Order: sequence, then C-alpha cells, then structure tokens
Amino acid sequence: MTVRLTATRARRLRARNQLIAGSSLTPTEVVDRAVALQGQNLGAVLRAIALRSAPGTTVADVRAAFDRGELVRSWPMRGTLFATTPQHLATLLQITGPRIHRATTRRRAELGLGDATIEKAWEVLGTALSERPLGRAEALDLWEAAGIATRGGPGYHLLMHLAVAGHIHWGPFAPDGTAQLLALSPAPKESDPEDALVEVVRGYVLARGPVTEADLAWWTKLPRGMLRRALSEVEDLVEVQMEGVPALVVVGDARTGGAWAGGARAGGTAYDAAPPEASATAGAAPADPAEGLTDNPPSGVRLLPAFDEWVLGHAERSLIASPTMLQALVPGNNGVFRPAVLVDGRVVGTWGMRPPRAGRPATAEVDLVEDVPARTRLAVDRAARAWSLG
Repeated sequence: MTVRLTATRARRLRARNQLIAGSSLTPTEVVDRAVALQGQNLGAVLRAIALRSAPGTTVADVRAAFDRGELVRSWPMRGTLFATTPQHLATLLQITGPRIHRATTRRRAELGLGDATIEKAWEVLGTALSERPLGRAEALDLWEAAGIATRGGPGYHLLMHLAVAGHIHWGPFAPDGTAQLLALSPAPKESDPEDALVEVVRGYVLARGPVTEADLAWWTKLPRGMLRRALSEVEDLVEVQMEGVPALVVVGDARTGGAWAGGARAGGTAYDAAPPEASATAGAAPADPAEGLTDNPPSGVRLLPAFDEWVLGHAERSLIASPTMLQALVPGNNGVFRPAVLVDGRVVGTWGMRPPRAGRPATAEVDLVEDVPARTRLAVDRAARAWSLG
C-alpha cells in the first residue's frame, strides 16, 4: 500500500530526516549521514552542521572536526562548495569529476589555462602543501611568483580544477578560526563506481526525504537513467505520494538517536517543538515501512542559517514556501539565499544578525513575510533572542 502524505505530514517527515531539531550525532556523523551539505557560505554551513548535531554542539566543535581532518569542503557537484567527509568527497568526485572538467573546458580556454599551466600550478602548489596547509592568498602568491597569472578568474578556477581533480580541498582552519586553509587530499580508496553512486543516492534520500527524482537529479546534476539504476539498488527505499506526487523515503535510518528534543534546543533554534516522548523511538527502523512516515509531531519554530539544505536540498520548493516567501529568501533571484524562519517546516520569514553595539551582544533580527498568529510571533521572538551556537 502506498503511503499518502499531505503537505503538512511531508514537511514533518522531512524535518525529522533533515535533523533540524538536532540529534545525538557528532558533527562528523551528521555530515557523513547526509553525504554533503551546502557550503557556499562557510559560517552558515558550520551552523547548519552544529544545529543538526547533539545538544550543546557549537560552531567551535564543528571547526574542530575540520581541523582533525574528519570534515572537508570542496566542489563535488554543480561547481558549488559543499561540506563533506574525505571519503564521500572522493566518492563524489569519482562520479562527477570528469563531467565537471568537461563542462568547464571552454572556461579554461577563455582563461588561458592550458594543460601545461595546470600541471605547473599543481606542481608548485602540491610541493608547498606537502609542507603545511596554506591560505588562499598564499597559494595565489606562489603561482604569481612562478609566473602563473591568477587575477581576474584564473586563480579561482585553478583552485577549483585541482580540487575537482581530487588533489586539494579546504580543510583545517587558520589559527584565528576565520578562514579555512588548503590541504592535500588523501589518495582515494578503490571503489566500484556503481556501488559508490548507490551510497550517494541513499544518503541524499535518507537525510532529505521525502524527495522526488527531480530533486535528486538537480542536487547531483547526474543523468536520470544513471540515478534510477542506483535507486533500484537501495534496499530500504520506499515510495510515497506527497500531495499526489511520487516521492522517495529511506526507512532504515538507525543513526539519529532521537532527533526530536522538546522545547528550546541548545542554540535557541526552536520553540513549541515536538514533545520529549516523541524521541523514544526516533531513529529505529520500523517493522512496517509505513510506520513513522505519517505520525511525526510538529517541528515548531526554527531559525536556519543561509543556504541551508532545508531550502537548497530540493529542486521543488513550493512545499516549504510560497512564491512571495521564495522571492524574499532570494532577493532579486541573485542566488544568495538568506537565513530562514520556519514554523512547522514552512518558511515564514528571514532573519539576520544585528551587530553588537553600546555593550549589547549581537542579536538575531527577524523579518516576517507571512502572517502568523500572535502566539507564534512570540515564539519566533524567543527563538531569535536565544539564537547561539557558540
């Protein structure tokens, strides 16, 4: 029997799988479970990982995972930065790397980056990175000193090209904690490409379901036929109807350890969340695949950082936001996604940090776009005042 989900139930199931209420996982486990998380904005992805982790996890804890080499940031898909694990990065690049390089052939020619220049750039940077991680400016200065022009685009493209080739990634943080350093990527483990893709698509669905095939194709930018073959090999995949649209869910997740924490989660991201008793069976794979897909509690009020997977993890976003709200999330459709305010999974506004002044600490300032009841507005204000992940 096909499970039919209303929009509300679909959002609540997705909220559970996206771990927006937190979990018992470490930052590394959160990212490993999801395969990769949007990382265009470094500060935002650190917070996205922290809020999905165990209560009390701070941004400093996430940075520490990068410093230990458990997490990395690179361009595994779509020419976009993602946070991922070293093994997932190697797996993704095995699948996507050749396609990305083919797609950027013309751009390399426009920038004058021939094979000889790229090989020289790798030789210079690889030698330097074998001694210690380097900042972006240091890498560009090395290339300039070696006669490789970097201004006006070549420098950025060379970094991305070498990262997509699996040579380098953004890894540990500089001593002041404000920027990541470039590091050498370890040699990838041998793996079967088809098995690797099955692992990727399962992780995508697991951490974002219910999702559509179109969502998966948009996220990976891989051919539908290739993705369908991989999906057919995922043993714990279940098809549901989401407002009449076929969608997919993975039901074998035993790693969240109770994603729902009632009340305000550490970091002040949620109020009026699921009751504590709701976490008693969270994370356990149900005997009946349909069990647990339709009875998830409300996800309460949540503040999410910019570029969060809640918005960017799916091609179709009408489930979570109205057209007016989507315009406010991406003003002028400029590709810059603002932090989101959620009420039971529906985006109702945006927010930003007001800088500290006159001895007062920085605070989250909310701009509601959708009408909400007075009680909900109070909950939003409380969540904004409490926002902190260290």
